[in-house]
Amino acid sequence: MSYFDALLLGIALAMDCFTVSITCGIIERRLGLQVLVMSLAFGIFQSGMTLIGWGAGDLISPVVLAYNQWVACGLLVLLGVKMIWEGFCHKEEDAHFNPSKGITILMMALATSIDALAVGFSFIGTTQRDCTSLYVAVGIIGLTSLLAAWVGKYIGVVIGRRFCLPMEPLGGIILVIIGIKPLLV
Repeated sequence: MSYFDALLLGIALAMDCFTVSITCGIIERRLGLQVLVMSLAFGIFQSGMTLIGWGAGDLISPVVLAYNQWVACGLLVLLGVKMIWEGFCHKEEDAHFNPSKGITILMMALATSIDALAVGFSFIGTTQRDCTSLYVAVGIIGLTSLLAAWVGKYIGVVIGRRFCLPMEPLGGIILVIIGIKPLLV
């Protein structure tokens, strides 16, 4: 796999990270350490899941490939419904959905990286058995996801500050759409 191919693959895998980060930025309307934490989590999960898929591909690929869309859908829909519920039902400032909480970041990183697991499985039948090219591809995938999440978060904050609307329910709807989209294709 060439560097260009790995970059294109990284960009494709990073689109969910980018969209989820925009949503989180819209909701939070602030920047801080959570930008770094979220970006690192997305990059690490994308890289890690690709490696796990490659390493365990022959063993678990039939099972995971059969359910990967359902797991990602479940996690994103769960987060989205929680955001919608809290946006409409809770008026206290501290009761709102907090996308910078550690468990929330981990769930979002896991949900957006399940496609990377499938990509790791696909590396088995290709020339990616060479560890050097595999690690380069995995590094590019992780770095691309990290940068996409970082940029997405900043874009979301700008949008959130510009439009002072209750963005939490809208963000929840976006996550639900991202979650169910693969099931409809």
